[in-house]
Order: sequence, then C-alpha cells, then structure tokens
Amino acid sequence: MYSRIMVPVDLAHAERLSKAITAAADLARLYAIPICFVAVTAETPTEVAHTPDEFAAKLQAFGTAQAESLGLSVTTAAYPSHDPAIDLDKTLIAAAKENGCDLIVMASHVPGLPEHIFASNAGAVASHAGISVFVVR
Repeated sequence: MYSRIMVPVDLAHAERLSKAITAAADLARLYAIPICFVAVTAETPTEVAHTPDEFAAKLQAFGTAQAESLGLSVTTAAYPSHDPAIDLDKTLIAAAKENGCDLIVMASHVPGLPEHIFASNAGAVASHAGISVFVVR
C-alpha cells in the first residue's frame, strides 16, 4: 500500500517522538518499507548544532540508533532553512516528495490557545500534502 514513510524529527525534542516513531515502525513492518527521518534546521547556530553539517550528522546518528533499535531500514535527510518557523511546512512537504515518501507519520502536540488562532504544523502539512498524513498526538 505504501512504499516509504517520512517521519519529521525535532532533535531538540526527540523524547516526545516515541509514539509517532512507534506508529511509523509498526506501519514500516506491516508493509516491509523503509522510514526516512527528516528534520529542518536553521542555517545559524541552534541549541542542537552549531552548523547545518553538524545538525545533519546528529540526525544521521539519531537515524542509525533508531534503525538498530527498531530493526528497520532507515535513512535521514536534513534541510537547512533561513527561517524554519516560516518554512517548516513547505520544506516538509517538499522533502516527502524529494525522498519518494508516500506517507508522513508526524507527531503533534496538545493544542492550546495559539492553535485556535494559528494552524499547527501537523495540521498544515496534512492540509497541503498530496499524500497521506498520519498525525499522532
């Protein structure tokens, strides 16, 4: 049914991704397909990494650790952005296409007042992606 799953990753909050990663891993096992962990980072230093190259290396290490613990085929793709807060949704949708993904499994957060005014990233990706999006809360 699906051929490749994309899981967006926020390395600053990797501990909050376990439910989404578990859901993606279960689907990957069911369909015998790989997972692609994708992350967007600023081109300037962040709390996670000083450079986009360092960020990509940390994402690769995260992906390798997940591949070993899950026993699945995993790839990673890091995307530097001038302003991730603005570019995140478009970058994730483009990344899914670029990496040949036909399903996005994405973690969400518990909605609060801002989400009643502004769309969440998961909601925006689900609304605009041309592929299936599974939002895990």
